[in-house]
Order: sequence, then structure tokens, then C-alpha cells
Amino acid sequence: MRPALGCTLQQVFGMAEGLVNYTRLDDPEETIVTTQGRPISPDDEIRVVDDEDNDLPTGETGHLLTRGPYTIRGYWRAPEHNAASFTADGFYRTGDVVRRTETGHIVVEGRAKDQINRGGEKVAAEEIENHILAHPAVHDVAVVSMPDDYLGERTCAYVVLREGAGPVKSVAVKKFVRERGLAAFKVPDRVEFVAAFPQTGIGKVSKKDLRAAIAAQLRATTPKP
Repeated sequence: MRPALGCTLQQVFGMAEGLVNYTRLDDPEETIVTTQGRPISPDDEIRVVDDEDNDLPTGETGHLLTRGPYTIRGYWRAPEHNAASFTADGFYRTGDVVRRTETGHIVVEGRAKDQINRGGEKVAAEEIENHILAHPAVHDVAVVSMPDDYLGERTCAYVVLREGAGPVKSVAVKKFVRERGLAAFKVPDRVEFVAAFPQTGIGKVSKKDLRAAIAAQLRATTPKP
């Protein structure tokens, strides 16, 4: 965009509940194109934690918690939701999976609910999606978890092909991401081709419906004891 439009780029990342991060106009180019910035206020507090709320070292990926002057301290009349959404000392659980650089910049890796626990290995759906999207025949992709008796969860990639694209087999998609260097445990266990994705009321891809669809499909094809 910079060569084409002659503009200075800026990344902004935030949420309705509060925390706003942004890259500064005088940040190095590398910082601007690879991070989602730093908090807008020096009073914003950031924690990156593991599944047990233990703080992680700089550079490690974990759950983003935040507390600050403009971040809410609770939802109106929702005690049960608040118990799950906030720590005992008032940090908001954003649901985002991030890592923090040495300079304090945030790099968003995905959403916690999009993280698939495949036999103890954490798989970020967005990472797999980005690799599959590079395939010239792929128009869109959504990676979701599917239940598995042995590993707990496996990965299923729902793929929408480009209009006019020739037939593509699931094995070709798997081979493509392997050749791009994707780790073996991140290669999708299953690839389903669909014409379109189900959507939420606001027009986003409904991964909830996709998870339900693949779970139902597996139940229908699993022999009953």
C-alpha cells in the first residue's frame, strides 16, 4: 500500500470493552507491518498468561488479560458472565491469543475459541487458514475443531473454491500446506469443500455452526456399538 498510495500505515487493535492498541506513525516499518501496536494509555495494564493464569515470558504466546482506566470492570447485571470474564483482581479476559515483543508491542495470534487442542498440541486455526488461502484455487477457508476419541480434538478445514477453479482433492490441499512448511500436526486432518459458509446475524462466518455440522457428520458415519 505504501508504494501505491504514498501513505503511512497504522495498525489499530482493540475491543468494545476497552483496551486499544495502535502502532505509532514514527514506529519502524518492521514494527508497523508485523505488530498490532502498544496500548494507547500508559495506565493500561497488560498480562499474557497460560491456561492457569500464570504470567508468560516476553515472546511466548498466551491469553491476553487487561486492566485500565477505560476498560470495563464488569457487564451490567451479569454475575455469572463476569465470573468467567474477569479475574479476581479485575483483569478482563479478552479471549485473544497474543504474544508481546521486547518493545511491548502486541502481536495477535488469534482467538482462544479458535485454538484447537489436538492431543495437547495447541493449533491456531488462523495460521492454517492463512496457508490454505495461499492456494490459487481457494477463495475462502475456515478451520474448526472436530471431536476425536483419541486426541480429544482434530482439525477440519472447510474450503470454498474460487469460481471456475477445477476440481481439487483434499489430499492436494494437505500436500500444499506441507510444502509451505506447516508442521505435521497442524496439517488439517480433514478437508471439506462447500459452496458457502453459514453466517452469524452480523454476517461473520459461523464457526459454531461449522463445528456442529462436522460433529453431526461424524456421528452419522460412526458405527454404533
